[in-house]
Amino acid sequence: MARHLITSAIPYINGIKHLGNLIGSQLPADLFARYQRARGNDVLFLCATDEHGTPAELAAAKAGKPVADYCAEMHKVQADIARRFRLSFDHFGRSSSPQNHALTQHFAGRLAENDLISEVSERQVYSIADGRFLPDRYIEGTCPNCGYDKARGDQCENCTKQLEPTDLIDPRSAVSGATDLEVRETRHLYLRQSALKDALNDWIDSKTDWPVLTTSIAKKWLHDGDGLRDRGITRDLDWGIPVRKGTEDWPGMEGKVFYVWFDAPIEYIACAAEWAEANGLTEADWQSWWRTDKGAEDVRYTQFMGKDNVPFHTLSFPATIIGSGEPWKLVDHLKSFNYLTYDGGQFSTSQGRGIFMDQALELLPADYWRWWLLSHAPENSDAEFTWDNFQASVNKDLADVLGNFVSRITKFCRSKFGEAVPSGGQTGAEEAAVVADLSERLDRYARFMEAMEVRKAAQELRAIWVTGNEYLQSVAPWTGIKSDPDQAAMQTRFALNLAHLFAVISAPFVPDASAKILTSLNVLEPIWPADLQEFLYTLGPDHPFTVPDVLFAKITDTQVEEWQARFSGGQSRKGAEGEAEALS
Repeated sequence: MARHLITSAIPYINGIKHLGNLIGSQLPADLFARYQRARGNDVLFLCATDEHGTPAELAAAKAGKPVADYCAEMHKVQADIARRFRLSFDHFGRSSSPQNHALTQHFAGRLAENDLISEVSERQVYSIADGRFLPDRYIEGTCPNCGYDKARGDQCENCTKQLEPTDLIDPRSAVSGATDLEVRETRHLYLRQSALKDALNDWIDSKTDWPVLTTSIAKKWLHDGDGLRDRGITRDLDWGIPVRKGTEDWPGMEGKVFYVWFDAPIEYIACAAEWAEANGLTEADWQSWWRTDKGAEDVRYTQFMGKDNVPFHTLSFPATIIGSGEPWKLVDHLKSFNYLTYDGGQFSTSQGRGIFMDQALELLPADYWRWWLLSHAPENSDAEFTWDNFQASVNKDLADVLGNFVSRITKFCRSKFGEAVPSGGQTGAEEAAVVADLSERLDRYARFMEAMEVRKAAQELRAIWVTGNEYLQSVAPWTGIKSDPDQAAMQTRFALNLAHLFAVISAPFVPDASAKILTSLNVLEPIWPADLQEFLYTLGPDHPFTVPDVLFAKITDTQVEEWQARFSGGQSRKGAEGEAEALS
């Protein structure tokens, strides 16, 4: 039994995420976790909310709530939506947890001991009215490049130009709107990533099975321009993990917190500690997943994320782990994704353009979205969501192929043989041909799933469903029963076992539909088919079943027209309780 540690990029706390965020990390990670569990492997699948940094403070301020309260509420909202999308996290943690505080401070102390942290004097914007330094996103003003008057201190949303707060024309505080700003000197800690460049380069070179997208982004950050730069790991903020060297104070860093990019990836490790505590387990239990001196040497660690997160997970987080000098587990495989666009443009929180996770579930059950997103995953290039494509995929794949097969065979059996698997007849050449074809396809499906080639796996799965439909159409037991009822009984029995097969192997993609099929077939403990020939005899004569309700209702043209208009933009997307505009 293999051990798989799986993490997906942790979503930011400031609002509900759109479908592009979902397919960029959490959903494919869930697909892989479900598949590995189905194969009998030991899986620890972790995710959390990313709760520190400027956007959290701003979102809380707009909501009129203390930031800790806001984060606690939004964590519950995101956890509930994840549950309803059937994301099978073993633990959904929080980067604000005590475990992450302790581990972040521990790593900072280790890095300092290894001379990998330096103190740097910087000039930053200070708001006299607010009595505080203003980090990048706390400052708004006019972009010097395009003239947009709501540019932020890190980037102009209009022209996308990267900015420094001091670049803005007529800058103002995003907290109070005050314009009495001045530049003052402050000191911050920097992680000396440049000192680890060679170690990181050698490590990345060793990952010959990583996607080209992942390695190309990592190499670009390593070698373009001035190469890998040292990076600030502290901020002048109220909300965050206080700067300490392990359990000791850090002179000169009083009142500062660690920068969110530094503490957020450490939450992957801390999340395991949270999982252990929540389940009454020990420190040794969670460390056996994360420390190679505590049992993690046989763990395969896979990360899933969008391409914008790749630099942090191929360089900065590994720099933290390598720089600590401790035997923490480094990622074995990093699966990165391109972007999902929406109907000719971008998802936009501020414009209310596109579908967000909670809205999607108001329209249709999770399986509809899971299937479309995974079968159109933006692996090798950006992918585009359109309503016409979504309708066609749901209707043709889910309703016409999978749903239709299960409905036809169970209803036919009930009408001609009753609600039990019929006896009689012997399988012949046609059934043997189906078994041979499905054996090859199932082998390819498994290889694609192991390699995390999501689109190819979905295509192979659909082809398996089609094989069942073609068999049923070819043998047509509803016709043959008139002349040879025993032969029709065998064909019906074989087709019911195909439905069982489809339910088991489809569960990672469409878990709810799979569960409904298995329940209708009276299968209590689904087992992955080790031997297909043997598996297709699992449901023997007299095995009881029921006809399931419609698995997938078709999407109508009227629904598509309504949804296209509703999600085309023009109205700001609000938070789950409507109290604050979620930042994109």
